[in-house]
Amino acid sequence: MNAAAQPAFDAVDLIRTKRDGGALTDEAIDWLIRNYTGGVVSAEQMAALAMAIFFRGLDARELSRWTAAMIATGERMDFSSLSRPTVDKHSTGGVGDKITLPLAPLVAACGAAVPQLSGRGLGHTGGTLDKLEAIPGWRASLTTAEMLAQLEEVGAVICAAGSGLAPADKMLYALRDVTGTVESIPMISASIMSKKIAEGTSALVLDVKTGAGAFMKSRADSVALAQTMVGLGQAAGVTTVALVTAMDSPLGRSAGNAVEVAESVEVLAGGGPSDVVELTLALAREMLACAGIDADPARVLASGQAMDTWRAMIRAQGGDPDAPLPVARHTEVVRASSDGYLAGLDAMAIGVATWRLGAGRAKQGDPVQAAAGVTWHAGVGDPVRTGQPLFTLHTDTPERLPRALAALQGAASYSPTPVAPAPVLLERIDSA
Repeated sequence: MNAAAQPAFDAVDLIRTKRDGGALTDEAIDWLIRNYTGGVVSAEQMAALAMAIFFRGLDARELSRWTAAMIATGERMDFSSLSRPTVDKHSTGGVGDKITLPLAPLVAACGAAVPQLSGRGLGHTGGTLDKLEAIPGWRASLTTAEMLAQLEEVGAVICAAGSGLAPADKMLYALRDVTGTVESIPMISASIMSKKIAEGTSALVLDVKTGAGAFMKSRADSVALAQTMVGLGQAAGVTTVALVTAMDSPLGRSAGNAVEVAESVEVLAGGGPSDVVELTLALAREMLACAGIDADPARVLASGQAMDTWRAMIRAQGGDPDAPLPVARHTEVVRASSDGYLAGLDAMAIGVATWRLGAGRAKQGDPVQAAAGVTWHAGVGDPVRTGQPLFTLHTDTPERLPRALAALQGAASYSPTPVAPAPVLLERIDSA
């Protein structure tokens, strides 16, 4: 091999550098991401580096360059042809988190273009695309031309991200998932923000969940993640803010696919659970402020305009907004075991039960049941009586019920005295 063909760096040297607490140069990061995506750096080597980063971290310069290098492995979308300002929202995932469904059409009805590139569920957290696929005929995959046309005409699109956006992230995510390095704040930040920056939106609002049902269990870690992502977005020229929101209890009164679509339609119709409405409006206000739009989302929601936009969005992607949603063939009711007040609902337990009923997947590519899920008939703070229905489990495969019931053991806690629900909104972050 002649000198000109020699690689600029050696992966083992870069692993040692990070393992020993050193910093990677911009050029080394560019080389590493490019050559991992190209198959020159092996999965074993990148796994070792991911573990080194898990323990040693990345400083602000390294993280910014790492994110930019991931973006550079693919294409960037361009929404500059649209007549509306663009703004997107991303949630780090939780149980019963159907907020995107009413939020995207609401913000679009206020005058923004909302290009919501969403994902599928994995483990105990649900995926927006899985929920919407419960609607007969709805399709997740759109061409760029279809997406742009729908954004111009309807104002909102919720669809799958194309494989051309930050392809390095898909490879790195799969690697982190099987090497115990998912919970690295720098790598979570780079994963989310590389796709969002490549998406090309001019503004972004982040919903960073914290608590039992979130990936980030502690508020301090969730704040650190939010600050890191806000810093990355702003450094890339994207107006970015974050809300840290509670996920000890699940959102709303349902977790699953069709059951969450039904609840989202209730919100758009002017009803729905108060916590879902509160968070939807809070995120809408942030998104509209970032987009420079002076509108009152509460008024627009009450007017029915958001429902009109929802129906147009569903129809534009082949769905029938009037079609009945799938209903599970089997249900089982869990009854309250005590008199008093509902003091707590364990989001993780409900998420696991929902997953075990068939609403989620254990690995990428697993099928999901559209009708599977859990609904609960009281929220934290509500009075309950022994024997009243507390949970209803929904599934097409009754053999799944025993393990789902086991997951719900102890999921509800009770108090003899009144209990106030915990706040949903915990903190707003607009700087790193």
